Amino acid sequence: MSTVPEAREGTAPAPIVRNRRIISVASGKGGVGKTWCSISLSHALSEAGQRVLLFDGDLGLANVDIQLGLMPQQDLSDVLSGTLTMRQARVSYLEGGFDIIAGRSGSGNLSSLPASVLSQIRADLNDLSTDYDRIIVDLGAGIERTVRALTLQAGLSVVVITPEPTSLTDSYAYIKVVTAKQPVPDLRIIVNMAETREEGEKAYKTLLKACQSFLKLSPPLAGIIRRDRKVPEAIRQQQPILSYSPRSEAAQDLRAIAAVLG
Repeated sequence: MSTVPEAREGTAPAPIVRNRRIISVASGKGGVGKTWCSISLSHALSEAGQRVLLFDGDLGLANVDIQLGLMPQQDLSDVLSGTLTMRQARVSYLEGGFDIIAGRSGSGNLSSLPASVLSQIRADLNDLSTDYDRIIVDLGAGIERTVRALTLQAGLSVVVITPEPTSLTDSYAYIKVVTAKQPVPDLRIIVNMAETREEGEKAYKTLLKACQSFLKLSPPLAGIIRRDRKVPEAIRQQQPILSYSPRSEAAQDLRAIAAVLG
């Protein structure tokens, strides 16, 4: 991994510079389709002609490779152990046309990385960004320290929600925490698994009202993904939705979001 200058004793750490090529994808809780959205967004951006890297930043509960049916010979744990550099840990996902740095599923110890290691991960992602148009960082669910640390680097932060009340409350909590010390310059909302566009708009407006009332923030809507029976079918087949059913409603919605974010 690349080295990061250590702050001298008694000095404040260097401020984190946001990278406009990095998109973080987060959620206040699990089960909202965050990783699926990260994979699908990576595929849609690649389909549109962009060079894309998907980084599995769900440290400890990684599952990007599982959703895609991959068995990579190298992953982030090799980088953390010093065996490989971040560039050497990349694998190409030919079907989707993008690269992946896989995590290590079940390695719970990765969720409590020291600050110095998190800083090195951010430095390596900054270095890798020169090779790509976009780096999609699939974050863990919730508001753990590692999630907050990786969010701070992104030039664009996407929060995935569903119309479920618990998703809305947990997403609000995430937004409150990550914006408490440092404003997020470009924070947007994706509503996933909406029965109708109207339901998706209602969920977004509920979250927006809370953000405006209590946080003085107005995160814009990046898009709504309608509930689609083709999605669970594609997940069971370990295929991205844009390959499994390219004309499905969910695939159309993802392409529209990619056009907005790209």
